[in-house]
Amino acid sequence: MNVATPHLGKPRIGHSACPHDCPSTCALDVEISADGRIGRVKGSADNSYTAGVICAKVARYADRLYHPDRLMKPLVRRGGKGGGEWADISWEAALDAIAESFVKAEQAHGSEAVWPYFYAGTMGLVQRDSIDRLRHAKRYSGFFGSICTNPAWTGFTMGAGTLRGPDPREMAKSDCVVIWGTNPVSTQVNVMTHAVKARKERGAKIVVIDIYDNPTMKQADIALKLRPGTDAALACAVMHVAFRDGYADRAYMERYADDPAGLEAHLATRNPEWAAGITGLGVAEIEAFAALVGRTRKSFFRLGYGFTRSRNGAVSMHAALSVATVLGSWQYEGGGAFHSNSDIFHLRKAELTGARMADSDIRMLDQSQIGRVLTGDAVALRGRGPVTAMLIQNTNPANVAPEQRLVKQGFLRDDLFVAVHEHFMTDTARLADIVLPATMFVEHDDIYRGGGHQHILLGPKLVEPPATVRTNLFVIEELAKRLGVGGMPGFGLSEREHITRMLPYYEMDFDRLGEEKWIDCQPDFDTAHFVKGFGFPDGKFRFRPNWTNTPAPNRPPRALGAFGPHEALPAFPDHVAIIETPDADHPFRLATSPARTFLNSTFTETKGSREREGRPEVMIHPEDAAANGIADGDIVQLGNPRGDIRLHARVTDGAKPGVLIAEGIWPNSAHLDGEGINVLTGADPVAPYGGAAFHDNRVWLRKA
Repeated sequence: MNVATPHLGKPRIGHSACPHDCPSTCALDVEISADGRIGRVKGSADNSYTAGVICAKVARYADRLYHPDRLMKPLVRRGGKGGGEWADISWEAALDAIAESFVKAEQAHGSEAVWPYFYAGTMGLVQRDSIDRLRHAKRYSGFFGSICTNPAWTGFTMGAGTLRGPDPREMAKSDCVVIWGTNPVSTQVNVMTHAVKARKERGAKIVVIDIYDNPTMKQADIALKLRPGTDAALACAVMHVAFRDGYADRAYMERYADDPAGLEAHLATRNPEWAAGITGLGVAEIEAFAALVGRTRKSFFRLGYGFTRSRNGAVSMHAALSVATVLGSWQYEGGGAFHSNSDIFHLRKAELTGARMADSDIRMLDQSQIGRVLTGDAVALRGRGPVTAMLIQNTNPANVAPEQRLVKQGFLRDDLFVAVHEHFMTDTARLADIVLPATMFVEHDDIYRGGGHQHILLGPKLVEPPATVRTNLFVIEELAKRLGVGGMPGFGLSEREHITRMLPYYEMDFDRLGEEKWIDCQPDFDTAHFVKGFGFPDGKFRFRPNWTNTPAPNRPPRALGAFGPHEALPAFPDHVAIIETPDADHPFRLATSPARTFLNSTFTETKGSREREGRPEVMIHPEDAAANGIADGDIVQLGNPRGDIRLHARVTDGAKPGVLIAEGIWPNSAHLDGEGINVLTGADPVAPYGGAAFHDNRVWLRKA
């Protein structure tokens, strides 16, 4: 049974931050009992963005912390890979074995044979990013983290020149909140807090643009349900109407944009009739939306990640962002466009990540192409040798990565050593050679930044962990000692020391941040609304982006060049058909959208979340179901050249005809044949700077 080490005292409230991969990064108040166990978790009412509201899954965090299946001791594989036979091993022996395997891999194939692999299972900077310090110190293969943000961040910076925007709390001061390509009722609940406040206090309209009737769309005053990958066509039609009907702010564009005349000429044929044929929306729907935002100066465009997870995702983001510039919405409090504030935080991370030890000659491997890397694809390996040893922290690639069959095939290689540091026996852990038990966020110190708002937040250790689990930082430090780099810069520091060394800009240390709980980093109005100019040297917004030479937050190294069909990207905002369009053999489009009570592959282990989600299902429109002889609850089969899976049908008019929706990254084992939805997703990168197109898959469908 998982029981924390007793820490007797008085009941109290501890303050922390949600560690999970969500832009809300909620400030938390955590009930702590006299025996040192956590109880209910609540959103902090004192934090102006969290505003006392958090999602139900985090509110029940004790279910996860004290789950009977939590990993509690190091394990070593016995028998064949994936066979499920494990034996106990001491921490010392486990770490010795990992270090020995890394040394053997390096001796046989060079340092690049070792690939430390991680992502956002925790967003705490110390516990998440310290693995890079070991990577750089040992000259292990680089890690290009492409799986989540790249298309969105790239598209935004192509227009604005930086990744920031109006204070997201300004949604409460808006007269129209456009929630584009994100489902915040399920995934970013605080967005709804501020949008609904605007509706109640100002009579603001809420517009939701998405591809199916998700919980957010049900809250909308205007709901626009379009085909996946067609958002740029809608944006172009809205801008066409703005120029046509006098809503475009020509004076604003003349001062702040690069080529408004060229954009207007380009959009002359991108009218609502043109967009209706591409998006599946009605002409009247498009006209009404364009008129609403055109007449409403305080229109706040909250742009999400979901609509960018297509092969034209960067183009879609840039096009949607351009609407705010055509309308001049940036000029008004409660107006403009916001995606992420990731560029406003002045945290000094170079020592934490070992950035000064990085060598540009070391190859960079694409996170999303792990299946291709591990199965020996020469292009994915950058023309160099194999990966034969891995340490995996904070991610579950056997479940969440594209091309799942290739990923599993790679993990089953006999010559590949894998150590996984985890909370539960995930799909990836089951394929490992050594599994290490990890602390959870209330059991260690860390620091967080809220990309979806403007706060740096402290997450101090609140309770004692079980005696047999260890932090990510502990594992990195112990491996560094065994591998001979423990004396290099950045090693030998505690979490608190790392946090203090990241904060010189704020003249603050760990203890002071503990007293303050968070730092509000929101820039002043003129900076946030680009009154002094956008983030390019000339201060001009780019309607004509330089798709292959514009700096971006996660641009691949120059040695890798631009990714994907970048030569097909348009000169101005436009719909570009580089998505997986249906064909005779694959007449349906499949999107793998987030589930409300899961977060990627996290919370899939808790009873409450699994009961609320039910089972893996695919949403099918009644017309498509009838045409294929499918009834609600039937077992159906989906497939494409990457593979095929079986799951249950949910017949609903919430899906559009021709579009299939599979919510949630269920564990592979929850599916009928032990294979998950990412069997069907591709790892070919999104142009121009990479990314995974999880919502862009053509498939066939039939009753099983």
